[in-house]
Amino acid sequence: MISILDYGMGNLRSVEKALVKLGQDVEVVSDLSGVTRLIIPGVGAFGAAMERLRPLKADIQSYVSDGGKLLGICLGQQLLFETSEEHGAHDGLELLSGRVQYFPKSNSLKIPHIGWSALDLKSEALQGNLSQGSQVYFVHSLVTWCDAKEDIAATAFHGIEFTAAVRRGNIWGMQFHPEKSSSVGLTLLQNWLDS
Repeated sequence: MISILDYGMGNLRSVEKALVKLGQDVEVVSDLSGVTRLIIPGVGAFGAAMERLRPLKADIQSYVSDGGKLLGICLGQQLLFETSEEHGAHDGLELLSGRVQYFPKSNSLKIPHIGWSALDLKSEALQGNLSQGSQVYFVHSLVTWCDAKEDIAATAFHGIEFTAAVRRGNIWGMQFHPEKSSSVGLTLLQNWLDS
């Protein structure tokens, strides 16, 4: 059973539909009771998301430390980190060491980054049977910076090279939307399921 956390800021239906397409049983949950595989989706602002997740922060940390498998998608990846500068300073779930920052300001760079970009895959588990340069769909104005280089599972390029996916043990994150990334996104979700 795959559990999608509903904290009022996620694209639950599209993630659920992608998992059902992969033949998975899916439930939408508001707490972590009995959860064995958890997805934290997210659309919106970091600070507002953490306000809603704060009552569950210790439970999520315990779930991960006990070996529970976790995938953060889009804002969900950003929430895995220690801090964000989006609309002020905010603490995250503190599962990965690093920070969330805006793309550098540039007259030639369109922000938010919306559209398809190629992945430079760094993690064998994430890559599975995908080719380097596989394209996925992004919608974001902020990027995650990992303190530990080995946590970077994939990068992409939009004016700068940025972290597109992370992995540390049972913690995975995808800055892009796998549920909106066609067959490549479904393959990435399957690779997480197989991990």
